[in-house]
Amino acid sequence: MNPTTVSYARDGRIARITLDRPERLNAINDDMPGELAAAVAEANRDDGVHVIVLGGAGRAFCAGYDLVEYAETPGPNPVVQEMPWDPMKDYRFMGQNTADFMTLWRSYKPVVCRVQGYAVGGGSDMALSCDLVVMAEEARIGYPPARVLGCPTTAMWVYRVGAERAKRMLLTGDLIDGREAARIGLVSESVPEADLDAAVERLAARMAGVPRNQLMMHKLMINSAFDNMGLASTQMLATLFDGITRHTPEGQAWKRRAEEVGFQQAVKERDSGDPIAES
Repeated sequence: MNPTTVSYARDGRIARITLDRPERLNAINDDMPGELAAAVAEANRDDGVHVIVLGGAGRAFCAGYDLVEYAETPGPNPVVQEMPWDPMKDYRFMGQNTADFMTLWRSYKPVVCRVQGYAVGGGSDMALSCDLVVMAEEARIGYPPARVLGCPTTAMWVYRVGAERAKRMLLTGDLIDGREAARIGLVSESVPEADLDAAVERLAARMAGVPRNQLMMHKLMINSAFDNMGLASTQMLATLFDGITRHTPEGQAWKRRAEEVGFQQAVKERDSGDPIAES
């Protein structure tokens, strides 16, 4: 494997996985989910690794799916088919991406996520699949495609903050900053960006001193509670709904708009608060 979107390094007991498309704010392309999963697998195979730190190169953690590839470029692509569409073809593609993101959650080694800039759309799926998230105070997290063209396939919002706050985020598509994310319990900690590295390192080092078997047992025990609450079936439904959102009349209209004026203008219009036209 010769990864092009993710870098991997080991530093003592800490494995460092970095999303590495800084010129696109680490936006997700076809390669990134699989390369992320391969890096997590590498860390889990290495008995010297106790903790994984996931971060993003450059100005942002991850700006979500690359809308140049998936929205602005004319014509069909892996997530937007010509009509009539095949829901199972979409589910196969997005289900694999969801499984790749969830290797962070399923990892036997705990994962700390470092968030600067933005963790939005699919980037929030990745961040919230980690065990602990440390955000810069001014960083922003949310799922704007909830307004049109998306449903968070990992469904981690409801499991992290409960039904009412998850509805507050997903029924508006609003972003919140690191301070608010920490206040509502979405993330573990929020610190000034200048202190972000130090905060992540303190947390990772503290856990890295614990035996691997202890870390693994406690993570498996906690994760089993989520499994018992129906995480797998919720994610299946969310991933199916995600495909539907891209093939509704409104989703198709937004894709055409992105092709016409570019994704940045289309996103600006979607997120403005003005009513989204129904077909």
